[in-house]
Amino acid sequence: MISIIGPTATGKSKLAIELAKEINGEIISADSMQVYREMDIGTAKPTLEERKKVPHYLIDIKEPNEGWTVADFIAEFQTSNLKIQNKGKKTILVGGTGLYLWSLFEGYSFPDAPSDKTIRDKLAKIDSAKLYAQLLQVDPEAAKKIHPNNNKRVIRALEVFELTGKKISQLQKKKNINTPHLNVGNQEPILIGLNLPRETLYQHINSRVDQMIEKGLIEEVEGLLAKGYSKDLNSMQALGYKEVIEYLEGTWDKDKMIEELKKRTRHFARRQLTWFKRFKDVKWVNADLSLKKLLTTVRNIT
Repeated sequence: MISIIGPTATGKSKLAIELAKEINGEIISADSMQVYREMDIGTAKPTLEERKKVPHYLIDIKEPNEGWTVADFIAEFQTSNLKIQNKGKKTILVGGTGLYLWSLFEGYSFPDAPSDKTIRDKLAKIDSAKLYAQLLQVDPEAAKKIHPNNNKRVIRALEVFELTGKKISQLQKKKNINTPHLNVGNQEPILIGLNLPRETLYQHINSRVDQMIEKGLIEEVEGLLAKGYSKDLNSMQALGYKEVIEYLEGTWDKDKMIEELKKRTRHFARRQLTWFKRFKDVKWVNADLSLKKLLTTVRNIT
């Protein structure tokens, strides 16, 4: 199995599609937001035309108000990978959600503490800075790995602590011995990392944000809200959607919203790279190469 990883705006999807055509492969998405239907522009999904040329899995399988967890991803990956293997084709895993990829390749023991909506609702009413301060106090190790603005994960960590009295960082330390490479076969997965010099990466990110606005990101968010999807849904807290909602609510003007979205996306890319530095044996490739040269480089690696 080949896995193409790297920060946002490095061309992972485009490379995966062309590689799949060459090696008789099919693609599994490791992106936590592309699972949601009607959230296309902000999640940079492959187009319908691209998906007709190469089958993709774990895209458009959930409504925006449905839950989706790391454990769900692991289970669905296993099912999808088996389907691809049974067709006699090769699996290409592509995406930038570091936690999903780490959990898949390294194994994670997912905290089995039950959810408690009352606790979550109580925590959700607390200011983000105060929430993060609480997490720093009860589980500093977890706090180091979670961005202060990632309310979803901060709340989950505090919820686990309140329900079990145990730190989520401790519960996650063991490898999940039941999921060794998760049916990827006896062969070690090949990890191809796409990256760019920082300034070039930031230029790509800024350009992508501008393109998303031009393609109708604002209208996409307006449409979701008009259908009754709450701005408080986990899906609507995703990068791009949250910023547009703040613009629609009058917190920022359009220029300020675009500026903030670019800045937050650059910060997100840095966090992605922090995740990927943990992976062993990643073959890093300069994403600024032409697609033809990228394909040649990847074929030589694999």
